[in-house]
Amino acid sequence: MYLKEAAAYVGKAPFTLQSWDRAGKLKAHRTENNRRFYYQSELDAYLGIRRDQADHRKTVAYARVSSNGQKDDLQDQIAFLRQFINAKGIIADEFISDIGSGLNYKRPKWLKLIKEVDQNRIKEIYVTYEDRFIRFGFKFFQEFCSWHNCKIIVLNNEDTSPDKEMVDDLISIIHVFSCRLYGLRRYKKKIQDDPALKNK
Repeated sequence: MYLKEAAAYVGKAPFTLQSWDRAGKLKAHRTENNRRFYYQSELDAYLGIRRDQADHRKTVAYARVSSNGQKDDLQDQIAFLRQFINAKGIIADEFISDIGSGLNYKRPKWLKLIKEVDQNRIKEIYVTYEDRFIRFGFKFFQEFCSWHNCKIIVLNNEDTSPDKEMVDDLISIIHVFSCRLYGLRRYKKKIQDDPALKNK
């Protein structure tokens, strides 16, 4: 792998690998044109991954709905994922069914999956639609997974992304910002009404 690809593989910036090369922490090889490159086996050794482990990382299918009242939708997602994966002749190691808002970054099952990606234990993640994984910031998490040689495969089945969830999430965002705006207004009024603060 050349420098940029190797940096993405180990989850570091290219200039970090350049610095490590100069310091002897992770030595690069050089082409005839003096271009840095790395062997994957050496990068795996740095990451603590044995070759047999790298070849047996998990394939995961992830499904999510926002509320308990959508359990039928959750089962439909799992069924769609199972059908698609089986048709491709792929064996999924795990099917994750999650309940929680796509705006919530503290979903335990989702966090566990992200941690496993960070530990280089996941090869592929299948989702029916981008917002089933996360409502906002999907491109970042897709890039994060690529740093760990993991792919998020999106099947783009819009039927599994209820419009009502989008409306509910937008209402939640509006509510949060309304509360913050109200708090700022109260703080401003408090400053205006406080003689001690006025004189500062």
